[in-house]
Amino acid sequence: MNLPSFLWLWKIAAWSMGLSLLAYLMLAVTGVWMFRARTSQQFPFMNPFMGGNRTVRSLHYTMGISMVSLVLLLLAIGIVGTLGHFGSLGHSSHLVAGLIVVALVLLSAFSATQISARRPWARPLHIGVNIILFLGFAWVSLTGWIVVQKYLP
Repeated sequence: MNLPSFLWLWKIAAWSMGLSLLAYLMLAVTGVWMFRARTSQQFPFMNPFMGGNRTVRSLHYTMGISMVSLVLLLLAIGIVGTLGHFGSLGHSSHLVAGLIVVALVLLSAFSATQISARRPWARPLHIGVNIILFLGFAWVSLTGWIVVQKYLP
């Protein structure tokens, strides 16, 4: 297939990656906010003005679902685009980086659904996976930029 027919696909991928990184940043901010609200009584007067912990938790869940959706969209675009352009997968380390990021995002989402007082392992797993996910996003961004350079004239 001809590359220009895939240009719209690469634009969607670029927007999806940018929005995934924005969602990750917002998840980090709301996650730290929830942690501080749970462990500290430093700013108890702000809670009623900011909608309380439920609003922040709801925003955190919404951003998490959005990030999972965007990452799965990126996976689909990467597979379709690469197969369409090259006819096979595995032309760079971007595939490995992408699959690792997808696995980390899904593990993070799973561990988030398990967080409760009865499962003390879930919160540390969720936080640890999200810290590792930062490195995964950096790796997939770097390898993605290298892949993009192949397509540019």
